[in-house]
Amino acid sequence: MQRPNHQGPRGKKDPIVGQGRSLKDDEAAAIHEMIIDAQGSTRQLRIPQQDLHQDATTSMAPDVAQIVDASRIRSLLQFFNRDFLYGLGRFDEYDRGLLLKWGDGYSRKHIWITVEGENLVFEVSHDRPCDKPYCAGSKHSYPPDLWRQIALMNAELAEQFKRPVYERSDD
Repeated sequence: MQRPNHQGPRGKKDPIVGQGRSLKDDEAAAIHEMIIDAQGSTRQLRIPQQDLHQDATTSMAPDVAQIVDASRIRSLLQFFNRDFLYGLGRFDEYDRGLLLKWGDGYSRKHIWITVEGENLVFEVSHDRPCDKPYCAGSKHSYPPDLWRQIALMNAELAEQFKRPVYERSDD
């Protein structure tokens, strides 16, 4: 039996009908468990305290934490992790910022956010300045009047998720 051709009027595939929606916490947890089971992964999502070097910083400086909290960027990242990565991302805190990592081996990607003064700074995947007024080559730097705009931060995270920074190999 031959499958019917699902081509639209111009030879393109018919669009998917429906609406996107955010996952509920229990749905995200169930999907997360299914993925972990299917992968047979034993990877931990946090580095155990006993495995850290004694000089390692695993928390943000108070001034950095204040700006991260005020910008609500951590909660936006948690929503991205839950809804798009099914909880498989890993959060790491550093003295001057926050990192969301996902992927394994050769496909490790991340969204790296630091605080410089009062500015919230995103590392980006391009080296040349883009057309955005807050672009400084390999960084997008947002002053307080911009990082307080949740819609703008959400758009930046969406862009970062579409074009993440890939971790470079040490080889």
